[in-house]
Amino acid sequence: MSHLHIRPKEAGADKRIINITPESANWRFVGFEVVMLEADDTLVVNTQNTELCAVIISGVADVTTQEQLFSNIGHRASAFDGIAPYAVYAPPKQELTINALTSLEVALCRAPAKGLYPVKLITPQDCVTMTRGSGTNLRHIRNIMMDNVDAERLLITEVITPSGHWSSYPPHKHDTDAIPQESALEETYYHKLNPKQGFAFQRVYTDDRSIDETISVEHNSVVTVPKGYHPVGTPHGYELYYLNVMAGPKREWIFHNDPDHAWIVNP
Repeated sequence: MSHLHIRPKEAGADKRIINITPESANWRFVGFEVVMLEADDTLVVNTQNTELCAVIISGVADVTTQEQLFSNIGHRASAFDGIAPYAVYAPPKQELTINALTSLEVALCRAPAKGLYPVKLITPQDCVTMTRGSGTNLRHIRNIMMDNVDAERLLITEVITPSGHWSSYPPHKHDTDAIPQESALEETYYHKLNPKQGFAFQRVYTDDRSIDETISVEHNSVVTVPKGYHPVGTPHGYELYYLNVMAGPKREWIFHNDPDHAWIVNP
């Protein structure tokens, strides 16, 4: 199995099915966890020295910080409901208490930070939605925390790739700190399939092929992208959702298309 592919585990006492740290991923910036709670469960999360964005993938919760209570947030039964999520942003040295009002799936997205921005509730209206591409390269974007919301390092978006379509395509990379031509960002892809017994494919490769992995992703699995190009393809009959978390030395998303395939968008 590829070392870039992290499969979900059964939720134990800590409620986590995914737990990726910079140390476990062998990189510097992105931390990513997925928590599954039942109704009436409570989870306390300390941001420590990171900024944290808690994205409610499905379900309803009360989220309390040291200063604020956000009541009854989250309105999706599924990530495939066609609407943007709620999320809560918190700076370092905060404690979040998540009380599940229903079955609840929450992604905890982290990056090192100093504490420049306050706690913020991100509503579906704050998210920026769009459709990108055409033909079988068409996909639906929900920007949770890109240019629309301030943060120190974190960049977060959701993508729905329809049955039989491609996304993150043509293959692009963002692994070189050469702004304004390209930025260096680590990235995680948290995949979900509809129906959930499906699969999709993600390739991660570099120009010199020091990384060249083609991964069969399944429901609730993660692909880590330390560098290189990283396109995704979805088979006929299955819809693909993924949550992207990116962070790096600078909070700018500037990507570089694989020159061999750039003609697809620049004929």
